[in-house]
Amino acid sequence: MISPEYVQARAVLLEALEGLGAHRDAVVLVGAQAVYLHAGAADFATAPTTTDADLALIPGKLADEPAVVDAMRVAGFVPGDQPGRWLGRGGIAVDLMAPEALCGGSSSHRSARLQPPHNDKMTARRTLGLEAAVLDNDVRVIRALDAEDPRSFKIKVAGPAALVVSKVIKIAERREQQPHRLKPKDGLDVLRLLRAEKDVPGLARSLRDLVSNELSSEVAKQAVDELRVLATEPDDLLPTLAAEAEAVFGDPDEIKMSMVALVEELLLEFDRG
Repeated sequence: MISPEYVQARAVLLEALEGLGAHRDAVVLVGAQAVYLHAGAADFATAPTTTDADLALIPGKLADEPAVVDAMRVAGFVPGDQPGRWLGRGGIAVDLMAPEALCGGSSSHRSARLQPPHNDKMTARRTLGLEAAVLDNDVRVIRALDAEDPRSFKIKVAGPAALVVSKVIKIAERREQQPHRLKPKDGLDVLRLLRAEKDVPGLARSLRDLVSNELSSEVAKQAVDELRVLATEPDDLLPTLAAEAEAVFGDPDEIKMSMVALVEELLLEFDRG
């Protein structure tokens, strides 16, 4: 059963996509909603759910007009408490982010500092790890989760390799800088992706392609290195987070060993290349 929160988050995402119509070619769906499009429940008792939506912007593909901030406001969104956070109906957030490597200005600022007319500091948040999503994505149809809502849009959705990179980078950053913000659900999302992936050699090839591309090389290498540190022993951070997320329904030791086995299989295929 789909949670009401997830249904509402998808509806607000569609409202943002409608408002961003002129810029839709510059948008890539990332985050939990992208994970669930690829992985679904992935045989977990914990149902896919999220209370927000994450969109990566590709600066060079943004239309000349309207300004993104104007498009979001016309669509009924108001700026949140940090750059890139836009609050829609019911206070549901849509986070607009841009890959760190494609952002101007100093990396000490959270604002993406995009090109005019999109250079309002609240437009988007610079985010390390999204570089892979610029390269690894496919066009999918995003539909409402409410059967009474007929809306749908074709947009780019980050691929499994790009999502693994961004999720692992996010977890590693929080471990170092903001451990209080670590979320068990993020660990389970990584496991969902790995468990749902039937073509592990293909996923490994995608990771190698990201490592070999100048735009994504740094973050892809970092993600692979972090997987070796964070997920090759049962008590490492990623298996622990995933087990915590599924603790009410599943055997924590089984979840941990599943994560370790899948990560080891992926790293073995990656290293063979």
